[in-house]
Amino acid sequence: MTTLAPPAVSGTPGAPTSTTMAQALNAALRDCLREDPDVHILGEDVGTLGGVFRITDGLADEFGALRCLDTPLAEAGILGTAVGMAMYGLRPVVEMQFDAFAYPAFEQLVSHVARMRNRTAGKMPLPITIRIPYGGGIGAVEHHSDSSEAYYAHTPGLHVVTPGTVADAYGLLRRAVASDDPVVFMEPKRLYWSKADWSVAEPVPALGSASVVRTGTDATLLTYGPSLPGCLEAAEVARAAGWDLSVVDLRSIVPFDDETVCAAVRATGRAVVVHESSGFGGVGAEIAARVTERCFHHLSSPVLRVTGLDTPYPPPLLERHYLPTVERILDAVARLQWEQ
Repeated sequence: MTTLAPPAVSGTPGAPTSTTMAQALNAALRDCLREDPDVHILGEDVGTLGGVFRITDGLADEFGALRCLDTPLAEAGILGTAVGMAMYGLRPVVEMQFDAFAYPAFEQLVSHVARMRNRTAGKMPLPITIRIPYGGGIGAVEHHSDSSEAYYAHTPGLHVVTPGTVADAYGLLRRAVASDDPVVFMEPKRLYWSKADWSVAEPVPALGSASVVRTGTDATLLTYGPSLPGCLEAAEVARAAGWDLSVVDLRSIVPFDDETVCAAVRATGRAVVVHESSGFGGVGAEIAARVTERCFHHLSSPVLRVTGLDTPYPPPLLERHYLPTVERILDAVARLQWEQ
């Protein structure tokens, strides 16, 4: 995998201002387009409309329709075009409008994007960033709320990254576009409108680096993307019950930061993995296995998981019963106290 220096920031550093995740992603794409003429954005409605979630808003006006390109509604064709662009030396950034819309392009992703560098003995990298808005919590209908990260994480040759904060949305997207390896960049839809004080001068995290966002002594919550706010809320509520919880934001599923994760788990001796996607065969199962293998003699309890249900994503009025909640997280923490 490619090791990169922090990308430059073309924006003007200044005092932190209130910024949404959507605005931070837009700023990252704008800076990438300004700095590198090989960067091109393509996808459905990314040009004139600025994307369904307005992540590419204004980019076609500033850089032209050939740098921010509207495509037909054909995901396999979009990603196949990106493969050809990358083979000719460009850095395409693909938007797959909604999570489940990416499935028609899965064959291109698995058979070509993930394998080309290995197939050519390293002579032909494919520096493609595939942006996928994913996850629930916005009251959307079927095919608009899937959490499909396990499919991509199981495919050797792909980075899989998902930000949980405004700062990481900017920094990780900059890293993804600069990488010579293909990156599946999972954007939590429910966090697009979350706000934080942020400046482009903030440090840019490396791909494959987790972040300990809260330290505690009793148990460690391991999470990523859309589940991060719920874990932080659970940690605050847990104080009333006398529990002091750590929270680790993975940020990168592949590569996985074993060092940071295991250090946080060893410090508390207990761990709960939290994510929206279904539990069976999910990313949480891999995390639980890795932690158990590396931290077995430090664990006071089995590693537990709080996940979405093993069912198709439900209609909007039922999604609150499907998604991990603060109550379900705290129930798992309570179970840690006696499952020894």
